[in-house]
Amino acid sequence: MKIAFSPCPNDTFIFHAWVHGLIPGAPKLDVRYADIDITNGLAANPDGPNTPEVMKISYAALPYVLSDYALLPAGGALGRGCGPLVLTANGTTDPAYLSGRRVAVPSERSTAYLLFRLWAAQNVPGGVGEIVVMPFDQIMPAVRDGKIDAGLVIHEARFTYQNYDLKLMTDLGNWWESDTGLPIPLGAIIARRDMDAHALAGWARASVEYAWAHPDESRAYVMEHAQEMDPDVAAQHIGLYVNEFSANLGDDGYGAITALLGRAIKEGLVPEFDLDLLRI
Repeated sequence: MKIAFSPCPNDTFIFHAWVHGLIPGAPKLDVRYADIDITNGLAANPDGPNTPEVMKISYAALPYVLSDYALLPAGGALGRGCGPLVLTANGTTDPAYLSGRRVAVPSERSTAYLLFRLWAAQNVPGGVGEIVVMPFDQIMPAVRDGKIDAGLVIHEARFTYQNYDLKLMTDLGNWWESDTGLPIPLGAIIARRDMDAHALAGWARASVEYAWAHPDESRAYVMEHAQEMDPDVAAQHIGLYVNEFSANLGDDGYGAITALLGRAIKEGLVPEFDLDLLRI
């Protein structure tokens, strides 16, 4: 079975057991390691010859693909205190600074960008200027070097942005949580609707539970794909992004997803869809 997820520590930690044949009854995986912007694009072409049957995409991309894919309630990324950050080099905390300026984002269909658009609609007079899509690991150097006025960052950038002499304008996770009281939906695991979603979710959940029960077993695999990340940063990354919602979305998880996408529909930022399609 073909699957695509990122090389980030949370994904490799979660799927280590399944990838290495440690989950009884689970199909063998043919893995493609790809950043979220790539998988968002793959999901938009479900009949493509290289499109995996299962993949991790942004929750913001779900409305575009739910007719072809089901959301699995295990293996994804939601949480608290783990939202995207808006960074600048000059240290301003005034959102009005972004009016008419260039802002780098990791993907036009990323959850980070959707949260940013919802926040900017409330806080940036007249709206931002140009949006520039960049691989997430290129955003902080671009802001530091003055090529971009501000950057929207995700993943381990939360722990490393000070290394680039950048300053925090706002934490979109804190904004979302204070506004809604709900966790932040980040990355979703989806599967083609002609597959057994319940079985797939069970294997993904078993892989998460194996990772928690045997945390040392995945370390070499995680670091192999961690793009030269410091091991302590990788451990922080896993601790933040792999949590109760990785094993089971539950009512709070589904509530957060419904709130985010329902608000995005109301603002005209994503296509309308039947919210009942979120559950298998």
